[in-house]
Amino acid sequence: MSFKTVYKEKTVPGLRKAFSLDNDMAVPRIEKVVVNVGVGKTLKDPKFLDAVIEDLKRITGQLPVKTLAKKSVAGFKIRENQVVGLMVTLRGARMYDFLEKLIKVALPRVRDFKGLSPDSFDGKGNYSIGFREQIVFPETLREHIEYTFGLEVNIQTNAGDDKKALALLKSLGFPFRED
Repeated sequence: MSFKTVYKEKTVPGLRKAFSLDNDMAVPRIEKVVVNVGVGKTLKDPKFLDAVIEDLKRITGQLPVKTLAKKSVAGFKIRENQVVGLMVTLRGARMYDFLEKLIKVALPRVRDFKGLSPDSFDGKGNYSIGFREQIVFPETLREHIEYTFGLEVNIQTNAGDDKKALALLKSLGFPFRED
């Protein structure tokens, strides 16, 4: 069963009943997923940026956008308009495919994984997950990896508060730990 089907057939009725909502459109949903990578190491090695772009393209199925520095910071050796990160915004079918891969493949491959922390919400219903290395995703083959990098996955919902967003993500199968 696809991730979107699970949302429509199980999550919507369950959350509608749990929060006593009037209609299906009032049920919280995931609007987009943003994957960020900081590439500060490119200052020393320009091949690193190309490797990160290729890996991020394989992981998300979409070409990343370069984020540029807004102003120069001498202490960090950063100049204005220099590439400091990459990001991919996923919506629709790609978003659901990525989330399914995240839950079923990537998170179980994290070393010493005991569940996601329910404290990583931002107060408005958005959730962030950080990865130290990209090798937990199945598209990155260990023998082809020259560079490792960390990435952040930000799941943005229209829930409005953390309680509804937590219920949404739990009903979709996100493995939260019980504290």
